[in-house]
Amino acid sequence: MKLFLLLGAINGFLAVAFGAFGAHGLEGKLSEKSLGQWEKAVNYQMFHTMALFVTALLLGKATGGMFTGAGWFFFAGILLFSGSLYVYAVTGVKALAMITPFGGVAFLIGWVLLGYASMKLL
Repeated sequence: MKLFLLLGAINGFLAVAFGAFGAHGLEGKLSEKSLGQWEKAVNYQMFHTMALFVTALLLGKATGGMFTGAGWFFFAGILLFSGSLYVYAVTGVKALAMITPFGGVAFLIGWVLLGYASMKLL
């Protein structure tokens, strides 16, 4: 539980910092398309930061491998999806865009696990 709270806090901080950096530090330096990719990475990081917090709070109510699995899949999704988009936005290396869908799949698995474990809890 505490680990996912910590990961949520770190990722929340980073999402705000990266959002500000994208808006103020990268404006005029990247194309509109690249800035859009950066913004998408920030949004998905923040959405799934909230999912980490929800997962941590639910882990406090019930122990279970599915909640833990959901948390790890959300974290992996942040690293793979948002991380690859951040780097792709600033470098333009298309090979990095090939990693992004793996992060999306990790997010999907996290949501399925969270939903299933939540239904079992109720």
